[in-house]
Amino acid sequence: MAFISLTEKLFTSTDSATDSVESCLDCLLKALANNNTEASVKIQEMGILPLLPTLLKPQSSCTPKVANIIAEVAKNEFMRSPCVEAGLIPPLIQLLNSTDQEVLLQTGRALGNICYDSHEGRSAVDLAGGAQIVAEHIKSLYQNTEPENEKLLTVFCGMLMNYSNDNDSLQAQLINMGVIPTLVKLLGIHSHNTALTEMCLIAFGNLAELESSKEQFASTNIAEELVRLFQKQTEHEKKEMIFEVLAPLAENDVIKLQLVEAGLVECLLEVVAQTVDGEREEDIAQLKTASDLMVLLLLGDESMQKLFEGGKGSVFQRVLSWIPSNNHQLQLAGALAIANFARNDGNCIHMVDTGIVQKLLELLDRHVNEGNVTVQHAALSALRNLAIPVVNKSKMLSAGVADVVLKFLQSEMPPVQFKLLGTLRMLIDTQAEAADQLGTNGKLVERLVEWCEAKDHAGVMGESNRLLSALIRHSKSKEVVRTVIQGGGVKHLVTMATSEHMIMQNEALVALGLIAALDLVAAEKDFVGANLVSVLHKLLSDERSAPEIKYNSMILICAVMGSEPLHKEVQSLAFIDVVSKLRAHENKTVSHQASLTEQRLTAQS
Repeated sequence: MAFISLTEKLFTSTDSATDSVESCLDCLLKALANNNTEASVKIQEMGILPLLPTLLKPQSSCTPKVANIIAEVAKNEFMRSPCVEAGLIPPLIQLLNSTDQEVLLQTGRALGNICYDSHEGRSAVDLAGGAQIVAEHIKSLYQNTEPENEKLLTVFCGMLMNYSNDNDSLQAQLINMGVIPTLVKLLGIHSHNTALTEMCLIAFGNLAELESSKEQFASTNIAEELVRLFQKQTEHEKKEMIFEVLAPLAENDVIKLQLVEAGLVECLLEVVAQTVDGEREEDIAQLKTASDLMVLLLLGDESMQKLFEGGKGSVFQRVLSWIPSNNHQLQLAGALAIANFARNDGNCIHMVDTGIVQKLLELLDRHVNEGNVTVQHAALSALRNLAIPVVNKSKMLSAGVADVVLKFLQSEMPPVQFKLLGTLRMLIDTQAEAADQLGTNGKLVERLVEWCEAKDHAGVMGESNRLLSALIRHSKSKEVVRTVIQGGGVKHLVTMATSEHMIMQNEALVALGLIAALDLVAAEKDFVGANLVSVLHKLLSDERSAPEIKYNSMILICAVMGSEPLHKEVQSLAFIDVVSKLRAHENKTVSHQASLTEQRLTAQS
């Protein structure tokens, strides 16, 4: 009966009927409290929603109850669009200019619920400029710590969160309104209020996903506030909420450093210590989150160097102790952390001199047979980075790094294959003896040739070609050349010479030049089969080819002239025309080599 009675009262509403309207509104609120969904369906069926705007008057005593009813019905997804269609948004937005606390509270709830997961609701609020008014309210109220005010702030923060959740353009709008600095200050002042703090954290989590927010966050003391809040927490769920904000924020290098300076690392190490032996799901989750975040902080150059402290930092030492641990997550984080510390020569040299390589080799040995792929990948990444400085290469080779890495040659996992190849390539750079030893390893060369055809994995294919070339270039050995020819590697090096990456083209040409110089007879058949001469003609004719590509192509042409079938191909493709044009090349080395090549071609024509 309340529905019919209310409908009649609304149609005949006069000032004298206010009391009876209020009693009907009370009945509606009671019905919604008993069974929200059923009452909401009846409200829609009776056509009550379009009648409510007339009751949303700033001075009316009914207004808070009407706004409360709208907030309650909008808890149902099917009622949000009807609320917008009934024209409720504009009068609700008008009510945001009220000074009455209860009106503001219920209006904020109503708008927040209508916006929840509703494109129509958000668009209508956006059109009416509601977010701007709510943001201004938060700015003017955030310093007030009275309980009623904190309740209102919680509702307003929730409303902005529902308004912008998963919507980049609306999030960007809030960022441009300057809500971030206000919310950070609010968090600092109201950290004792659980509901408001949680609402702030969810809002931060939403906004932090947007790249444009990072600069604003970096200009506040968000790092200190979040670390202070984290230190107070004892419950897993609360820590997780803070972690969810920290992770996207820590992607920014400026904020990384701020978090390190605010003491986040110490908090993370404590979490690791508390959860490392835990078997509960929440312990395992916290250990993973804390150690992952630790690794993320080390991706920033300044934050990483601050924690390294010349290799004497307590954090660096703690992370080192993770590598021999029995926990896969800690082993992984430890190896990734070493890979991140190994981002400059000074750090790499120090780490190799203090025996870190041995720890990584022992870790890899534990993961050879049916090991953890992510740990294998991380440990190989660390070894690859450590092998970059020239002074480290021979030390790492002496420590047996190549032998341990070769144990993973049978891996079928592309990420492991990729890092394995990169590590070996770094190790043999300028190391003739090691290149000779590896280059005459038939099993290795056979696997490289196989991976040179891994078209589904461009990274593995590229690294295999580069390592094949490096074995020849750094060993300059006839035995290595012979092993590569026998293994079927020549055609891949010819293909590599046509790569879109100049560095790979050049590496291929130098290796092919050495093959031609050291064993042309054995390579002749493969050179013909791979159309080497035709490839060189294209490289020399192409104006986009870099000077070093042209230079090395001409060196190679001269080197293959000693082979009768290749010589015939050179003559048939009229190389003299292409080469004579290069005598006028602006690069002196190219023009000089063009003269020499032309003389050679003329003499042997």
